[in-house]
Amino acid sequence: MSTTWQDPEAVRQMLDDAQTWAIVGLSTDTGRTAYSIAALLQERGKRIVPIHPSAPTVLGEQGYATLADIPFDIDVVDVFRRSEAAGEFADQAVAIGARGVWFQLGVVDEDAFERTTAAGVPMVMDTCPAIEWRRRG
Repeated sequence: MSTTWQDPEAVRQMLDDAQTWAIVGLSTDTGRTAYSIAALLQERGKRIVPIHPSAPTVLGEQGYATLADIPFDIDVVDVFRRSEAAGEFADQAVAIGARGVWFQLGVVDEDAFERTTAAGVPMVMDTCPAIEWRRRG
């Protein structure tokens, strides 16, 4: 684990200050981790925005096929994709002006991390909001 990937201030800012989370890979499949984490984010008062090619409505929120399709500001882009596919979503997050990028547990792309943070966008990688909230006690 790289501590720079999980900078405590970046984690704090996203969990405490960010309100609107685009969830890349969120579908109506209730057995997927993306679904349970999106539900947790909602329980914590966050607005979730499903990002999936079929643009389903999930947990009562309208989905969008791409990040670029979202007609309002996004605070965090939370990526539930394999590491080799995740980097493009970090780049798209920077392009739409997101204020943070979060790669879920097991998702690591060091080049994407370097590009994203070099663009001035905080990024957290290889952890989960549920884990980080649990660490706080």
